[in-house]
Amino acid sequence: MKPLPEIRMSQARPMLDDRPMAKRVGLIALATDHTSEVDFQRMVAGPRIGVYVARIDYANPTTPENLRKMQPSLTEGARLILPGEELDAICYSCTSASAVIGDDEITAAIQAAKPGVPVVTPTLASVRGLRALGVSKISVLTPYTVETSRSMAAYFAGHGFELVNFTCLGFDDDREMARIPPALLVDLAREVASPDADALFISCTALRAAGVAADIERAIGRPVVTSNLASAWNCLRLCGDEKARPELGRLMTMPLAAD
Repeated sequence: MKPLPEIRMSQARPMLDDRPMAKRVGLIALATDHTSEVDFQRMVAGPRIGVYVARIDYANPTTPENLRKMQPSLTEGARLILPGEELDAICYSCTSASAVIGDDEITAAIQAAKPGVPVVTPTLASVRGLRALGVSKISVLTPYTVETSRSMAAYFAGHGFELVNFTCLGFDDDREMARIPPALLVDLAREVASPDADALFISCTALRAAGVAADIERAIGRPVVTSNLASAWNCLRLCGDEKARPELGRLMTMPLAAD
């Protein structure tokens, strides 16, 4: 073996950027989630924005009781995303749990580890998105059971939306929800979107609905807001990215208004 070269220390220490990425978005995903991380890498991550993911324990079936059990894990999940460093936004990617636990409780749990960080939930992001689109009457499609869907219906009614109709598919396993073909979601949207509604809301971060949002809008002739589309839009706007991306759906052309 040839002798190793002498290892020398450089006399000039390189200058450092303030951050490897200009903006940083944290994503807290369920251990069972197949979709959120993929959607965020596609819609949010880019040359200026990095997406940093932590996963927390979750066990099916998707019931209000199991969803509520995630709340104690949120602080630790947030702490594990770039410890000691600031984030520009952090999203807890579970729509049904956000409705069950509550936006304020989720924000408090995350900010216990990341003080002052803007917290995004799919529920609150969807409310902001629907309001940005000028919507008051909505059709709703969820993959959940009737029991789990009740919290979702109460959430949006509580935020002042008129629920023209509400359809659920009866699934109780988020891994199966992720296997619903996107083309089938377009067909389902066409069936359930009421002509009396201003828009369609499709709930669940497991569904691959964001990728076909523009297709759904063409099929039903009105705006669609999905959980991951709304969360991605909200996080982009919090990072100062105002670029209109109509190919992703009408929501991605809208500014984020102040709450």
